[in-house]
Amino acid sequence: MASLKEKIGYGFGDMSSSMFWKIFSYYLPIFYADIFGLSLGATGMLMLVTRIWDTVSDPMMGAIADRTNTRWGKYRPYLLWIAAPFAIAGCLLFTTPSWGESGKLIWAYATYILMMTVYTGINVPYGSMLGVMTDDSEEKTVFSSYRMFFAYAGSFIALGCWEPLVNMLSGKGADKILNAQVGWQHAMFVIASLCFCMFIICFLMTREHIKSAPSASIWKDLGSLVRNKPWWLLTAAALCTNLFNTLRGSTAAFYFKYLIGEQANINLGFTEFLFFAGVFLSIGEVCNMIGVACAVPFSNIMGGKKPAFISSSIALIVLSIAFFYVPTASNIGYIWILVLQILTSFFTGVVSPLVWSMYADVADYSQAENGSSSTGLIFSSGSMAQKFGGAIAGSAVMWILAAFGLVSNAPIQSDSAILGMKLTMSYFPAGVAAIMLLILIFYPLNKQKMKEIDGKLRVTRIMEN
Repeated sequence: MASLKEKIGYGFGDMSSSMFWKIFSYYLPIFYADIFGLSLGATGMLMLVTRIWDTVSDPMMGAIADRTNTRWGKYRPYLLWIAAPFAIAGCLLFTTPSWGESGKLIWAYATYILMMTVYTGINVPYGSMLGVMTDDSEEKTVFSSYRMFFAYAGSFIALGCWEPLVNMLSGKGADKILNAQVGWQHAMFVIASLCFCMFIICFLMTREHIKSAPSASIWKDLGSLVRNKPWWLLTAAALCTNLFNTLRGSTAAFYFKYLIGEQANINLGFTEFLFFAGVFLSIGEVCNMIGVACAVPFSNIMGGKKPAFISSSIALIVLSIAFFYVPTASNIGYIWILVLQILTSFFTGVVSPLVWSMYADVADYSQAENGSSSTGLIFSSGSMAQKFGGAIAGSAVMWILAAFGLVSNAPIQSDSAILGMKLTMSYFPAGVAAIMLLILIFYPLNKQKMKEIDGKLRVTRIMEN
């Protein structure tokens, strides 16, 4: 049984990752388009092309981590080694050089690829730790819940503070764009410093307790992975979860800037406040945290992780479709937008820990079937699905908005552009959730199957004192 200290310490790792990830996913598109100075089409292509490298780097990092042996374990030392490069890469990503269009494009590609490579270098080993911190399938869900609760807490802090922080740290000159560039860069300096500290805390508070079966050959590991049906299905579902979240999140900044308006106020009766993208997103993070806290009991009530995941997918389809029909120019419409965000975020919060706990189950299934868990390689696919799903969604948002005629920094947008924003917040995510539902129906590792696998592995695993 792992200690509470370890569960809390493990949570700090994804608190750090998620602060960066949510800012990249939700604000980087509008940063590139409205602050950095790239076109919508160029931004979409950038986000898609750079992910080609991720399809190689994630499995590569997983294989490297599986073969790492230090006094701190296989995966944990990477938290110490890569914390500083992680923070530095984030600062470079939000730095705008005083170059021409071609030079800026090269800088954007170079810093984006660097950031995603460093993210892989620390996040794949971090995720893989879940497979070696406990041998109990249910406790893995508890660990995963701590992880995602802290992740959403970090996201709440980052998203709630980001726009005020940018405004506070912006330059004071006559050039508004230059002022904004300074603000975005300096705001990332603050966030990056926090993220560095949290990865170090995670390293100090956690331990690896399980010695997983050694991987004799990377080709054998890859071969067993390709034959692993649960891995294929779960990775496809994980990609859909991130596609769903990023479609909505990346559109939110555009939706509030061009559709709701930057000076909209929402009156809840007992209080009134400015209703901007940061508020919408940060409230969503709080509700994600509530969903994470409810993931274990919800899973128990529904009879396991799979039925809980399926039920959540159905709820996301219904809620997303409803979002399309909400009015966007009245207080009652703002209230309904907030209600639907609360409910949607609750169910995405339930799903998040289930995905990572199910990856740990897939690693156990692999060890039971093939004699080698390939934990790092399997968890790297989760990171790859996260990044690839985010990339596809981020690119799709830019291309969809461009196709519907959105014009960057234009004070008035066309009816077509408004329709594009509404669809990308509603029917398009609903379609992704429907695909996710179909995939999960065929996922074979139910509660009974995992009990059989856990019993088999307890005989062969070696536990460290």
